[in-house]
Amino acid sequence: MLGLGAARLEADMNRLMALLFHQGVLDEQFMQLQQLQDESSPNFVSEVISIYFRESEKLLKNLRSLLADRECTDYTKIGIHLNQLMGSSSSIGAKRVRTVCLAFRAASEHSNWSGCLRSLEVLEHEYCYLKTKLHELFQMEQHRVMAAGARYHPALS
Repeated sequence: MLGLGAARLEADMNRLMALLFHQGVLDEQFMQLQQLQDESSPNFVSEVISIYFRESEKLLKNLRSLLADRECTDYTKIGIHLNQLMGSSSSIGAKRVRTVCLAFRAASEHSNWSGCLRSLEVLEHEYCYLKTKLHELFQMEQHRVMAAGARYHPALS
């Protein structure tokens, strides 16, 4: 039985997850990722997501650099970076980020520099929103675990 604080945090987490699914930010792949977490790897999801964010930051930085000079834009490299970002986004269930990558890739395939710039802005927005919301979710989870732990170990309070 969860303590009252832990139960409230779990309800808040469920509401946030429902919102992220309703908004199309996440898809069922995120749920599958969560199912891989167990007692032997209690931080599995947060570790995978941390790797995703670390690698995605590099890809976004590279995309920004590639679009810095309109005359020297390498659309082939842009496509390669977008394919990497789409793949990793799909693997964690980042549905909206993946969808924006598809539109971005279409613009790059047509060597549409201004379309690529607009897509990069949208991609950065979606990426930041995803990162903020998943950070919020993991903070709630951490507090829920602590609250549940306090419930089971009153001598440690």
